[in-house]
This record gives sequence, structure tokens and C-alpha cells, in this order.
Amino acid sequence: MSKAAWHFDNGTLVLKLRVQPRASRDEVSGITGDRIKVRVSAPPLDDAANDRLKAFLAKEFGVSRGRVRILSGQTGREKRIAVDHPKRVPEWLEEERRIRAAKDSA
Repeated sequence: MSKAAWHFDNGTLVLKLRVQPRASRDEVSGITGDRIKVRVSAPPLDDAANDRLKAFLAKEFGVSRGRVRILSGQTGREKRIAVDHPKRVPEWLEEERRIRAAKDSA
């Protein structure tokens, strides 16, 4: 398992998340260590937070909700998510990619 917060595996982006339900808005609030912190507005009841998380990530990566899958952590806050063939890279992930590249070249 990769220690990074994200990696690509044959065109599929795998994200390691720490999810905070019942937030005031849906957003990525930062990347700490090996987890991307995501806030979603839905409560963790009847899969509402997971559904909201998938919709939020689908919009961020420009894909349909069906291309966002929860690999592990269905009932917990720490999750592994797969985004199949993302069409775009959001600014928050692009910034992390630049930081990682700078560290690797140093």
C-alpha cells in the first residue's frame, strides 16, 4: 500500500481520505500526511455522507458518480476511494502533485 495520499493504478486514481460529515459545505480542507481531508455536508446516516462524497468527487474530477467507488471504509471516516479515469485534476490535487515533484527532485 502506498504511503502517499493518492496514486494512479492503471488509469484509476486511488485516494486515501479522512471524511468529516455534517460540515457547513463540501470541500477539501487539506492534505495531511497520507490522507486527504474532505468535508461533506451530509450526515453519516443511511449512506447519505458516502453518496454526497461520491457526488462531490465526481464533480471535482469531471466524471460520472458511477466512476467513483469506495474501496474500503464504507462505514468509517477513513476511506480509500477509486476514481476511474478522471477527466481533470482539481487545483488542490495539482498543488499536492507539484509539492511531491519538488520533494522528489531535491
